[in-house]
Amino acid sequence: MNKPEIADTASAMVAPGKGLLAMDESNRTCNQRFEDVGIAPAEENRRAYRELILTTPGLGTAISGAILYDETIRQAKKDGTSFIKLLTNAGIIPGIKVDTGAKDLAGNLATIHRVLPGCR
Repeated sequence: MNKPEIADTASAMVAPGKGLLAMDESNRTCNQRFEDVGIAPAEENRRAYRELILTTPGLGTAISGAILYDETIRQAKKDGTSFIKLLTNAGIIPGIKVDTGAKDLAGNLATIHRVLPGCR
């Protein structure tokens, strides 16, 4: 990407009246939510749930960008249309979560308590 493309993308991401859609929850987290309401924790159920969100009529009028999880970025509607195509057709910029979750940082309170139990 060159500077003008980056600037255009950044401007589109912060378009007035629009927000970002965070669909980057891990399979483990999504499965836990499903189990809590009696839905089987299966890939097809996660796909169908995400399809429901991404096919919301008018989604692109309120959302400028979507943060996706690794599994989500590879998924498609039941008819084979990729989720990326759905997003871009709606004028939504797709992105992907690139971290692997929260980790303790050296020197933070949780780490200190683990290394020096009883230290407050």
